[in-house]
Amino acid sequence: MARPKREKAVVGWREWAALPELGVERIKVKIDTGARTSALHAFRARTFERDGRRFVRFNLHPEQRRRRPEIACEAPIVDERVVTSSNGKRERRYVIRTPVRIGTLVWPIEVTLTNRDEMGFRMLLGRQALRKRLVVDPGTSYRQAKERRRPANTAKEGKPVKKRPVKKRPAKKRKERAP
Repeated sequence: MARPKREKAVVGWREWAALPELGVERIKVKIDTGARTSALHAFRARTFERDGRRFVRFNLHPEQRRRRPEIACEAPIVDERVVTSSNGKRERRYVIRTPVRIGTLVWPIEVTLTNRDEMGFRMLLGRQALRKRLVVDPGTSYRQAKERRRPANTAKEGKPVKKRPVKKRPAKKRKERAP
């Protein structure tokens, strides 16, 4: 018997995300269906061993075109891959696995580490991270951020939910003015 299909969330071409295990509360992400793998801005990457496993320690600037704040991160290395960037340049990159949160959705992704200082976005979310979870509406931005800020009296579909009765206050009596 086939499993029922999970409904996919809709995202815009750019979204706010968090990488909780890396200490990144907020980073602007470009949803890039042209990229196979996801990429995260990283610099000063250096490897080390702990309990027989390889780790990478790196720093990142989560805000575009800014050197502050600077966040120090570390994660286990799951792979090293040669990635061809959009400009055709081939680069060997460390790959880590970390949860990403967009709106109320949280799931693990693989992300490559590279210096994105000169790029418009500090993070790209590629097709592998989107697969079976998200659908992109390229004409919109920050759809999940808007879902998160949805008024408390609306359901996910935007329909009103059952409202609590509102207590009405007695109307104030107006003083009549003398002519």
